[in-house]
Amino acid sequence: MEVAPLMADVLNRQGVKVTFFAANERTKVGDGTLGTHWASWWRARGAEGHEFASHTFDHAYWRSDLPGSRPRFRIRPSAGELQGQDLEWDAPAYCAQLSRANARLQELTGKKPLPLFRAPGGKSSPKLLAVAKACGFEHVGWANAGFLGDELPSESFSNEVLLAKALRDIRSGDILMAHLGIWSRKDPWAPAVLEPLIAGLKARGFCFQTLRAHPAYQRWIVAQGQ
Repeated sequence: MEVAPLMADVLNRQGVKVTFFAANERTKVGDGTLGTHWASWWRARGAEGHEFASHTFDHAYWRSDLPGSRPRFRIRPSAGELQGQDLEWDAPAYCAQLSRANARLQELTGKKPLPLFRAPGGKSSPKLLAVAKACGFEHVGWANAGFLGDELPSESFSNEVLLAKALRDIRSGDILMAHLGIWSRKDPWAPAVLEPLIAGLKARGFCFQTLRAHPAYQRWIVAQGQ
């Protein structure tokens, strides 16, 4: 959340609405991404018209499918009381993680989150995605060009290179992905790239929408009663 206030300012200034996928991750300030310290920040984003969706509550990485007639998975959370442990979850356990994040987001924002989720690291399997869909969550990835590189090492991928690549390669309908702060990147991405990227894409004739309006997800969202 280190650059979250700056990113909110940029989005407001540029008139861009986005979809925030959130988990309750560790933060440099406060009691976690979805803790009380950041509650007012999330409430403000809800009032501004942004959308929200699950990233699993404990930022739980899928590691592998486990054998058996019923879906079971090896999962490693990177947040929460069980962070760093290799766990075995069944379908109800994984669905509970998805629902818990959405429930907390609704509590914080006053707005019902979308019936979507993003698997941490983008790691999943067909079996995991089927389990999530059966409990009301469609998975959202990102376009190749939409991987904006804010989690890559700045020593190898400078902000200037990442900005130029995005402005060159992004196409209509692409889903873009960036974070509200990355611990490992020494030269933060958002202060240098976010606003020039938005302005540059606007200059190319692009506009921005939340995932509620994306043609790949519109029917699913309506079918889930939203």
